[in-house]
This record gives sequence, structure tokens and C-alpha cells, in this order.
Amino acid sequence: QVHLVESGGGVVQAGESLRLSCTTSGSIFSFNVMGWYRQAPGKQREVVAQITRPGNLIYADSAKGRFTISRDNAKNTVYLQMNSLKPEDTAVYYCNAAYRIADMGLPSGSSWGQGTQVTVSS
Repeated sequence: QVHLVESGGGVVQAGESLRLSCTTSGSIFSFNVMGWYRQAPGKQREVVAQITRPGNLIYADSAKGRFTISRDNAKNTVYLQMNSLKPEDTAVYYCNAAYRIADMGLPSGSSWGQGTQVTVSS
């Protein structure tokens, strides 16, 4: 059973940066894919960025050029560096991990953290 904990959220002004962290109960290298999702009030949860075990990076269009997903295997941590933040980035950000890439983001076969709030003021 996997336990994920997100941190690094906060309140910032537009144009500033935040780095989110997702720590796991085990080696992050044991997962075939990990990623970051976000959910704003009244909206569906959406994927922001993903990183596969081989190191492939996938970004949502809204994140390209501004966000970077990375990992530190020694610290069992996945990061989301967010630069040039905009008010529309305001949401709760969640970490997800899956042993099978097909199960990522699903209630069965993947694990979710509790989320960390990111608020960007104009």
C-alpha cells in the first residue's frame, strides 16, 4: 500500500514561483508513472504533468513552458516546479502514483495524496 504526502503549496502573487513536493512511503522508482493533477472549485480534476519510470515527461498545454516535473530517487520525492504562476493556476494539487501506466489517476490501481492548496493572486 502506497502513502503519498504533498507539500509546498501556498499563496503567491501572479508571476511568482512555487515548488511542490510529493514524498512516498517507498521508492518512487518502483512506480511506472507518477504525476501531478489539480482541481479547482466546481471543476473536474485534470492532469498537469506526468513522469514515467524511464524519464519521459508529459505536460498539459496549460503547463508547457512554465511547469517542470522532476524526481529525486534518493529522497523518494517527485517535484513540480511552477514558474510564472497565473491566477488560473489556483487549485488543489494532487500527487498520483501507479505501478501500471494504464491505471494512473484511477480509483483502483493508483494512489492519491491529500493535496496541497495553491492560490495565485492577481
